[in-house]
Amino acid sequence: MSRSHETPVLIVGAGPAGLTAALLLSRLGIASRVVERRTSPQSAPAAHVVNARTFEIFRAAGVDMKALAAAAQNPADAGHVLWMTTLAGEELGRLPYERQGDDVLALTPTPLRNLSQHRLEPILLEEVRRCANVDVAYGQEWLESAQDASGVTSRIRGFNDRVYELRSHWLVAADGAGSPVRRSLGIAPLGPDRLQSFVMMHLEADLRPLVGERRGVLYWTTAPGAIGTFVAHDLASTWVYMHPWDPDTESAADYTAATCADIVRRALGTDAVPFTVRTVRTWTMSAQVAERYRDGRALLVGDAAHRFPPTGGLGLNTGVQDAHNLVWKLAAVETGWADESLLDTYELERRPVAQRNADVSLANAMRLGEVYQALATGERAQIAAAIANQAEHFDMLGLQLGFTYGGGALLAEGSDLPTSTVRNYVPSARPGSRVPHAWVRRNGARVSSLDVLAYDRFTLITGPAGRAWTKAHDGPVPLACVVIGRDVADDDGRWMALLGIEPTGAVLVRPDQHVAWRAPRAVADPAATLAHVLARVLPSQQLEEEPRREAAR
Repeated sequence: MSRSHETPVLIVGAGPAGLTAALLLSRLGIASRVVERRTSPQSAPAAHVVNARTFEIFRAAGVDMKALAAAAQNPADAGHVLWMTTLAGEELGRLPYERQGDDVLALTPTPLRNLSQHRLEPILLEEVRRCANVDVAYGQEWLESAQDASGVTSRIRGFNDRVYELRSHWLVAADGAGSPVRRSLGIAPLGPDRLQSFVMMHLEADLRPLVGERRGVLYWTTAPGAIGTFVAHDLASTWVYMHPWDPDTESAADYTAATCADIVRRALGTDAVPFTVRTVRTWTMSAQVAERYRDGRALLVGDAAHRFPPTGGLGLNTGVQDAHNLVWKLAAVETGWADESLLDTYELERRPVAQRNADVSLANAMRLGEVYQALATGERAQIAAAIANQAEHFDMLGLQLGFTYGGGALLAEGSDLPTSTVRNYVPSARPGSRVPHAWVRRNGARVSSLDVLAYDRFTLITGPAGRAWTKAHDGPVPLACVVIGRDVADDDGRWMALLGIEPTGAVLVRPDQHVAWRAPRAVADPAATLAHVLARVLPSQQLEEEPRREAAR
């Protein structure tokens, strides 16, 4: 065995969740090493949608948003889902695919786009490789780990099968649905592990002439002998066809290149279009969430923590949002302004979000069966009604932006105000919510309110008459202050209204852009109040002393 290495954080897995975690850690001054058993980034098409909240996180992390936009599909191409007999055959119905137009810019600066994982990962990797304090190593297989009171010792198989030890303070498992790390920790995934199985065929083909004006991102083919789903990663070059199969009665070996080509031709409905089957693999749809997200110094993110049906495009996005929640807490512990108990709030906050996403994705998958039941009747009205009933599946802005933490590193407040549903996003600054977006002016430039929030510390937002708050904090927790009217101009008053505060009020925002606490109006003693709030939000011995000192004055 070769000599050991050391790093504050070991990240196992270089998918979107793992790379995002490394990038965010670097921005917070925490070094990490990423090990990935694959020899290169994702090359075959996989996940294909990046939602608004995930883009907001990339924006806050400093990712090149122009590069992401250039790699994404044009909404004109990827703005619908369609049900067809075959791809060349009759269109049975269609629905819009999510909200990708300029109208959504009132709610987010970064609308959802179809951006395939095999195009996203290289962009994230390039960003991470610019970070001097991140080491990314492909072709490295995590073997096992042992924990003690001060850290984790992992054994990793590297080049030429040489095994080395790596010592880290923390281990972040971002190693996918089969997660060897999760299995080694004895953490069980809860929920159905086999809902349906598919053979996924990666096709290289220019099908733009075939679809013509019937452009979309998903096509369900329904003709007898041609039941499956086309996923358009690029109309002119890159497609996936998902064909159902039964592993109890069939073998994956049965799906030879020739067999797959025949299946694809039937689904295309024509022999006149050339295509190449690049890769074939099997995949089983499940809806599972890990029973726990933390085992001492090891924490799960992404598919290691949850597996969803693809009906909703939530898997990749939930994983990136896991990393966003976890990383600032790791940094707070590493830099000493919170103790390790803060990490318990990671599971407390993120697991309910994952469970809801799993439940909604499963409901979407089950609802799709209504279309096939209607097709069996042959009644056009029933088919149209069944397709129309799928609308929520493809319009989930409320779920994507409106998820709220009900407890954890925050001080909750009671409210009977409307909350977001799956489809309807209701902006709110109630503790636990993501700070609502509004367009404001900073130094004369139009920016999103999200852009004025600090990524490496808490941000205290105050109304124009709330400057007393800015002098209220001198404790150990780093804090940035944003005074509306001084630091940003809220000309139409929209942001103030969304924040739900009077001119004397304040909102405390965490580094992950979620509200930790809110004071709708002035309080008698801002310093004592803020010290108490921070001690509640960030448990540590150092912070607990602050309220006692204030009380003694």
